[in-house]
Amino acid sequence: MPTHAEKRIMPFSSKQMYDLVADVESYPKFLPWCTASRIRNVIVDDNKTIVEADLIISFKVFRERFGSKVSLMPEKFSIDVEYLDGPFKYLNNHWIFRDVEGGCEADFFVDFEFKSKVLQALIGIVFNEAMQRIVKAFEDRAINLYS
Repeated sequence: MPTHAEKRIMPFSSKQMYDLVADVESYPKFLPWCTASRIRNVIVDDNKTIVEADLIISFKVFRERFGSKVSLMPEKFSIDVEYLDGPFKYLNNHWIFRDVEGGCEADFFVDFEFKSKVLQALIGIVFNEAMQRIVKAFEDRAINLYS
């Protein structure tokens, strides 16, 4: 069950980074292995917006769709992701952004397990590198949008 936690200082505001990560529809433009995204449903209440979304992830010969429930909490600059359906046994992910001098601290965490032992073994080989590449993709997107 791979987990990855990473904190990184970025020269952008918490709001800028929050807005970038919250824009799930734009993921195929910059996120490695993400070839498509689709919003299923959006529910807005007082404290948060819940977005149900599908992502298509392609890696070598594998192509999988998975659904997730993305809880957007703009007042806290916090995003929680829960697994709905697809190739995982479970998936939990969060982003928290905190303003610091000169930018923000991005706190990223992901924990998941594939149903398929083949996929689990394949990702295990490159997991840490893949997670670092994903976080870097968000950082590079911020540079392209905000610099």
